[in-house]
Amino acid sequence: MYSCSFFGHRKIECTKELKNVLHSTVENLIINKNISVFYFGGFGEYDELCYDIVTNLKQKHPHIKRVFVSTNEKSLRKNKITYANNYEKHIVFPLNFNWWYQIIYFRNLAIVDNSNFILFYVFDKTNSGAGKILDYAIKQKKEFINITQLI
Repeated sequence: MYSCSFFGHRKIECTKELKNVLHSTVENLIINKNISVFYFGGFGEYDELCYDIVTNLKQKHPHIKRVFVSTNEKSLRKNKITYANNYEKHIVFPLNFNWWYQIIYFRNLAIVDNSNFILFYVFDKTNSGAGKILDYAIKQKKEFINITQLI
């Protein structure tokens, strides 16, 4: 199974053009890259938009799976209850660190490591968590699209 993840700015301008570009890009990944697993961290407007698009496409492509990636086992148990009906699966990737204040960053690195493809929405990498993850994906030679370059 091939997987895709999403990283973008917390606040976005959700235009019709952005929705259309994302919809066609995600569907293209399903059809032409055999992407069937979509990882979500559940934070920010871009993540919510991507979740809505994947959920909509699930009607046409029922084999695809929405996976919520928690930061740790305690969070996993809580999120399974909170998001039980929204995702087909809930997981935690092993993280190689001990510092609770960096848990989201390291969880995001693990998501990149486990993704075959990534859809970014990054306008400005300065002081941007999504920008840091984009830089990491580039260093890891991951296949990606920055949606901002298509709109």
